[in-house]
Amino acid sequence: MSVSRVVELEGHIIDSGMMQAAFGIIMDRGGSFDVEEFDIGRRKDKESYARLLVTADTEEDLQRIVHDLHQQGANPADPADATLEPAPEDRVVPHGFYSTTNHPTQIRYEGEWVDVEDVEMDCAVVVEERESPRGSEESSGNEPRDGDSNVRAYTKVLNAVEEGDRIVTGDAGIRVQPPERPRDQEGAFGFMQGGVSSERPSESTIQQIAEAIEETKAEGGNVLVVAGPALIHSGAREDLARLVENGYVDSLSIGNGFAVHDIERDLYGTSLGVNTETLDHARHGHKHHIYAISEVIRAGGIEEAVEDGLIDSGVMYQCVENDVPYVIAGSIRDDGPLPDTITDAIEAQNAIREQAHEADMVLMLSTLLHSVAVGNCLPSTARVVCVDINPATVTQLLDRGSAQAVGMVTDIGTFVPILAENLLEEGAVELDD
Repeated sequence: MSVSRVVELEGHIIDSGMMQAAFGIIMDRGGSFDVEEFDIGRRKDKESYARLLVTADTEEDLQRIVHDLHQQGANPADPADATLEPAPEDRVVPHGFYSTTNHPTQIRYEGEWVDVEDVEMDCAVVVEERESPRGSEESSGNEPRDGDSNVRAYTKVLNAVEEGDRIVTGDAGIRVQPPERPRDQEGAFGFMQGGVSSERPSESTIQQIAEAIEETKAEGGNVLVVAGPALIHSGAREDLARLVENGYVDSLSIGNGFAVHDIERDLYGTSLGVNTETLDHARHGHKHHIYAISEVIRAGGIEEAVEDGLIDSGVMYQCVENDVPYVIAGSIRDDGPLPDTITDAIEAQNAIREQAHEADMVLMLSTLLHSVAVGNCLPSTARVVCVDINPATVTQLLDRGSAQAVGMVTDIGTFVPILAENLLEEGAVELDD
């Protein structure tokens, strides 16, 4: 005997491909559907609504279909309250816990929809009922923010789950809202419709990215730059430093190698022993990055090295001089590392997560591992541009769930100087006192 359930889709479900994706999921999973209601938005600024009766042979098959539809933004027409179960131990989730997407999410609690704070993919949702706003406490992952509601819903990564946390399980009482792509979206962000291409005209696309950055800044938004050492090797260091100096970068997420080679370039004129202007290999240049690390350790850290006058140019110098926060996340292959490098993986994740939750626009510049790491922490509402000479870097980011990202396949040594030229020809942004 077959079983059925009614689901609803709302918004720009045709232009965004949501409806086509829903039909495909149902048929690919062996189910069937009837369109009970379909109200088409007849102008490009109008939304559409569809009501589908989904049928499957067994309850298990139906639940699988409804779960996959839910990830695409189709929600049950008769929502019940979310099911909550206590975490049995620290860092252990209940069986059947709900694993989040990176889309804006709500859970239904006692008949009311509650926004889930700090949404990111692959987290648990914790629901907390309290008498008064929680005071400050030591961060151990994603923590709830203070507010007026007595009910809080927020994400927690696995290592932050505590015994007794009330965890959302199953799919009932959960509403997901993927970003929509209405037809003819206007403004600087109109070009950001996702996808990867090496065929787009580079200069016009970079100009559009510059306009998007300016719009983000004009709206009071936060721009996060995620950069790899190839940016230093390619000779784009000075242009990124100018963007930091002129207020277009609000925070920086990097690895030990980026900071080391940026400082090496300042101290010895080389990056990994190669002069980035002449491309000559300096005599004993292979030692330069180790010398750079040693000198920073001697000074006590990057900020101290800037204050002592040891470092007087480059990206890290401009970050210190302009109070731009940076996170240097370490890895198993790091030389040194620098004193500022966070070598504890969980601590580094939490620092990156804090940056990601503040970001409105993210530039991922020639770094696969850091792009994926930051992408995992971003909500799908964050605007993301990923630039790399290797198409696999960009496609892997999208494949891992950052479907909102715009991919540009080009040389980072070309991209950053043109971006800086587009932004700085109009003058610097006003910096807050």
